[in-house]
Amino acid sequence: MQIIVDDLTGIEVFNLLNEHLQDMYATSPAESVHALDISKLQAPDITFWTLWQGDKLAGCGALKTLNSHEAEIKSMRTATEFRRMGVGSMMLSHIIAEAKARKLETLYLETGSVAYFQPAVAMYQRFGFEICEPFADYVSDPFSIFMKKALN
Repeated sequence: MQIIVDDLTGIEVFNLLNEHLQDMYATSPAESVHALDISKLQAPDITFWTLWQGDKLAGCGALKTLNSHEAEIKSMRTATEFRRMGVGSMMLSHIIAEAKARKLETLYLETGSVAYFQPAVAMYQRFGFEICEPFADYVSDPFSIFMKKALN
């Protein structure tokens, strides 16, 4: 599998992110959905990666810079046919390595609190993320879990 910086213009990326947004709105109230659409993922403070097996899109993930020493993981998603094959772990490992290369000190993320998100929460915990208070512009929300990982 190959991970590349992606410009978010391919139809496969559009379809995967559309599926991601649909699932977020199906599992959480609209005011609790913090997933970004393509236009917001193209912001200059976000790096977006896709993971490919040959010509098939297996997953994606993004890193949003919050300040000179902190960033947030966004848009982690594994394509349905690649679930339970380690795609999420590969992308998360890549993002953590990139954050360390950028000399960041802390990585944050927000994910859902309902049962649908439990596999993701378990994966983040395996990578050393811990539950924390809301960060950046987030506020406490029963449908959100906030997590952080110290990188130093």
